[in-house]
Amino acid sequence: MSGTSVIHEYLRRSHVPYSVLPHAPSFNAQSDAAATHVPMRRWAKVVVCLIDGNPVEAVVPATSDVNMQRLLELAGGSSIRLAHEDELPLLFSDIEAGAMPPLGSLYGQTVFVDVALAGERDIVFDAGTHTDAISMRWTDFARIVKPIVGKFATRALESQTELPL
Repeated sequence: MSGTSVIHEYLRRSHVPYSVLPHAPSFNAQSDAAATHVPMRRWAKVVVCLIDGNPVEAVVPATSDVNMQRLLELAGGSSIRLAHEDELPLLFSDIEAGAMPPLGSLYGQTVFVDVALAGERDIVFDAGTHTDAISMRWTDFARIVKPIVGKFATRALESQTELPL
């Protein structure tokens, strides 16, 4: 069964209403939000970290980055690092690299969500591909995923344009 099939089956078994939003191929959270015409504050960006050697999903709005120290404190761990790119296929073998959904229970991972997303009525996230997204109510997401909610997002720096020398 493909990753997207597994995701859809999980949501159906959980009796969660959701919508699929097909979109042009995109490869980062801000582009995903733009491609689906979703405000970036509602796009749930997944950042995979290892806390004390265990993979976790840190979920923040597309406009934010993960403050690693705050996440470590929230988790009560002693060490944290970002997952390496070559580790992702081992953790998410059935989906496209970089298109992880914040559905940690499918992958045996704890999910941490920043309070900014928890305050939204609906959230949108990658559906295992770079061309599909899932939209669902926050309350339904929280019911099935049971994330740990805390404040660990920091506003991403505005992209800087290189000046010619």
